[in-house]
Amino acid sequence: MKTLEFTKEIKASTQKVWDVLWNKDTYSQWTSAFNPEGSSTMQSDWQVGGKTFFLDDKGNGMVSTIKTKNEPYDIVFEHLGEVMDGKEDTSSERVKSWAGSLEAYHLSENNGITTLKASVQVDEEWAEMMNNGFKVGLETVRTLAEQ
Repeated sequence: MKTLEFTKEIKASTQKVWDVLWNKDTYSQWTSAFNPEGSSTMQSDWQVGGKTFFLDDKGNGMVSTIKTKNEPYDIVFEHLGEVMDGKEDTSSERVKSWAGSLEAYHLSENNGITTLKASVQVDEEWAEMMNNGFKVGLETVRTLAEQ
């Protein structure tokens, strides 16, 4: 497992950047960098310890939980497993190899500029895809937040 880290400076308030990250319409725009052939959605109860789903347009993806949340400054997701064909898998050997990995977003503002720091723990086989997705996706976050 390796940790990828990304930083983006954005000329907008932390609240505006937070809203771009997690608003239904803008979430699908910036996360299209991870799934260029379809759309992505996030469904969450927004509760620490609750359930969050990161899904593609076929309803497949990951089931996670919010480990910590301090809106609009920090959120950490813990990935628990995957969803395939409507079924959650949190116990197969394949899932166990990466279950418990973290994905974090930290925002801080200084003089009207928000620094967004994102990190994600991934298996080596997914590192290039995630690296490319975050680089393009966070640039989209910057563009949307600065509009």
